[in-house]
Amino acid sequence: MSPAALALVLLALGCAEATSSRGARRPNVVLILTDDQDVSLGGMTPLKKTKALIGEMGMAFSNAYVPSALCCPSRASILTGKYPHNHHVVNNTLEGNCSSKSWQKIQEPYTFPALLQSSCGYQTFFAGKYLNEYGAEGAGGVGHVPPGWSFWYALEKNSKYYNYTLSINGKARKHGENYSVDYLTDVLANMSLDFLEYKSNFEPFFMMISTPAPHSPWIAAPQYTKSFQNVSAPRNSNFNIHGKNKHWLIRQAKTPMTNSSIQYLDNAFRKRWQTLLSVDDLVEKLVKKLEFHGELDNTYIFFTSDNGYHTGQFSLPIDKRQLYEFDIKVPLLVRGPGIKPNQTNKMLVANIDLGPTILDIAGYNVNKTQMDGMSLLPLLRADKNVTWRSDMLVEYQGEGLNSSDPTCPGLGPGVSNCFPDCVCEDSYNNTYACVRTLSASWDLQYCEFDDLEVFVEVYNLTADPFQINNIAKTIDQEILEKMNYRLMMLQSCSGATCRTPGVFDPGYRFDPRLMFNNNHAVRARRFSIQSS
Repeated sequence: MSPAALALVLLALGCAEATSSRGARRPNVVLILTDDQDVSLGGMTPLKKTKALIGEMGMAFSNAYVPSALCCPSRASILTGKYPHNHHVVNNTLEGNCSSKSWQKIQEPYTFPALLQSSCGYQTFFAGKYLNEYGAEGAGGVGHVPPGWSFWYALEKNSKYYNYTLSINGKARKHGENYSVDYLTDVLANMSLDFLEYKSNFEPFFMMISTPAPHSPWIAAPQYTKSFQNVSAPRNSNFNIHGKNKHWLIRQAKTPMTNSSIQYLDNAFRKRWQTLLSVDDLVEKLVKKLEFHGELDNTYIFFTSDNGYHTGQFSLPIDKRQLYEFDIKVPLLVRGPGIKPNQTNKMLVANIDLGPTILDIAGYNVNKTQMDGMSLLPLLRADKNVTWRSDMLVEYQGEGLNSSDPTCPGLGPGVSNCFPDCVCEDSYNNTYACVRTLSASWDLQYCEFDDLEVFVEVYNLTADPFQINNIAKTIDQEILEKMNYRLMMLQSCSGATCRTPGVFDPGYRFDPRLMFNNNHAVRARRFSIQSS
């Protein structure tokens, strides 16, 4: 097909021409995704080269969030540009739609990489952890290669560093425990460098590199096992304190924590940082390779994580899943054409914005999608008079076991992720939805739980950045009513309706008569799993 004919096809499919009028190719895009990397507790500290090569050469977003603080729902949001209630991935299990047959049929064909490949002529490369249940026998095994990927090197199931299986374009390849050939972060780096060496030079490319670090089991490369020996988890204001006036799951944590629990989480914190040093090496190798091939100046590089993490906050030992900043806030660094160096952007952004942004970079008309997010490109270019969101939705569906934990029978059924001292990190009724607001006048979080209490948590993060004091019973009643109604709207939003004005925006309209339906206030709810 001639270049002119190809351009007409791409335009018909919704994408701009693969080359500009000056003959320059469309920009390339690289997305580096870490696993469980916080930003609130210093998770970027070990990544000195990453900060220098991406953050200082472009833009760092200081208010980047995920709509669900758990791996599979968050990764599904990145791929689809949708909130969890629209992509229907509710947890890390097949039953929760994580890489299920339903996901494969209904969502995968419309992910942004699928559109990049089919509509924009991009060659696409994936390496690393995809979704937690990818490769499960009940969902096609590792023979399943999602639509949209020219080169597919995906990890079977959840993060590991050794003794894992990769799907190499649908064929299983097992790895052992020899550092020089099997350490997964380094394997992903080498695969990425090989792609850059042998890819086509006539098409733009998209790369998604999804590292296991710093997810458990926290196995560092041999050269880094002695790093950070004097580092401990941060003893900030919400470390090892009782979560008073919070949901019962937070209140059940034992305070003060035992010495063994504190030693465990400190050790985990150090090991997490150690694993990130290999990610830092990966970033350096990748940037150098792009520069060597003359591609760096025409390549956008995104660096982010699928969710945050906690280590001892409110006496919860280690995990994610909770509604607080340490679990929902993530790093986001971007460099690329037209992005000035050493910028910090304070706008409220979310991982549902990554898909629309990358499609926008490729010249795809984002309005043709059903995505809930917004393109970051106007922010990255520092356009004047950009109208931006002031709030976003956070939603999580708790998981609990049907039977009691045999080591903690007193807690009864319905809890999960319990530690030996019977502190549990999740429960069936740890199901919540929040409006996270960041406007000129308010830095606020409003959350409702789907439990018998219809428990509400509200935090003014300007006065209380560590979210210690729940002000649900003291904040102005009108604000509560408006936030309750806004939460209802966001929980049922889709596409453009997810981007309507927030409570504190000039264009916001509120009708108190809509607050009640059959005399029952709107409340957070468990969202459905889409069936095929």
